[in-house]
Amino acid sequence: MPLIWWRNREKGVGMSNEPRTDCDIDTASADSAVGARRIYFAGPLFSHKELTGNRLLADAVDAESASRYTCVLPQDIDVSSHTAKDIRDADFGHLLDCDCALFNFDGAELDSGTVVEFIFAKMIDRPAVLLRTDFRTGGDQCDGDPWNLMCSFYPRTRTLLRNGMEEYRKTCAGSGSFGENVRDTYGALARDIVHAFDAVFAEPPLTQHSELSNSQIEAWARLAAGL
Repeated sequence: MPLIWWRNREKGVGMSNEPRTDCDIDTASADSAVGARRIYFAGPLFSHKELTGNRLLADAVDAESASRYTCVLPQDIDVSSHTAKDIRDADFGHLLDCDCALFNFDGAELDSGTVVEFIFAKMIDRPAVLLRTDFRTGGDQCDGDPWNLMCSFYPRTRTLLRNGMEEYRKTCAGSGSFGENVRDTYGALARDIVHAFDAVFAEPPLTQHSELSNSQIEAWARLAAGL
C-alpha cells in the first residue's frame, strides 16, 4: 500500500471517542537527530482481515510519523526454511534488530505467540506499546487492563485501549466515502501510537540503573531462547 495513499488523505476526520491510556501521552517529537526507529509489529496474522489491517496500520504509522517510525511486519519476513524453529528464530531475530515493538492485544484470549514476543521484548528492554481495539473485557484485573495481570505493569510500556465498535460506527457515519473514512480512522489511531512511542522513548533505559550493558542483555536473551 503506497504511503502517498495516506499522505494525500483529507485531514481533520478522526476518532472523537475518549480513549483510555495508562498515562498521559507526551506529544513531544522524538529527537530529530535520531534516525527512523524500527517498530516490530506483533499480533495475529492468520486471516485476510488481520494481514490487511496490519499493513494498513503499519503504513499509517509511517505516514503520520513522517517516517520517524517504520514498522517491520512478521508477515512480510522471508524465511529460507519453514520449520517451526526457523520461523520462531526469524521473528525473535527481527525483534532483536528493532528499536521498539507494537503488540496487538485483541481477542478474548491474547494470541499466545504475541504474548511470548512481548515478554521477550521486555526482557531485552525494548520500548513497547500495547494496542487493543477489542471492546470485550477479560482478564483478572478488576479496574486494570482487560487481560491477564501477568501481561501488565512492565516498565517502558504504554497501553492504548480503543472501542472498535464505536470507531466502526463513527467511520460509517463520516462525511466522506467509506474508504476515505477508514483512512482517517487508521490515521488517527496511528497518531496516538506515534505519540505513545515518543513518550516511552523519553524514559531512560533500564540499563541506566544496571551493571549490565545492552549487548550483554541481548546476548543472554539469545542464549536463553536457543537462538
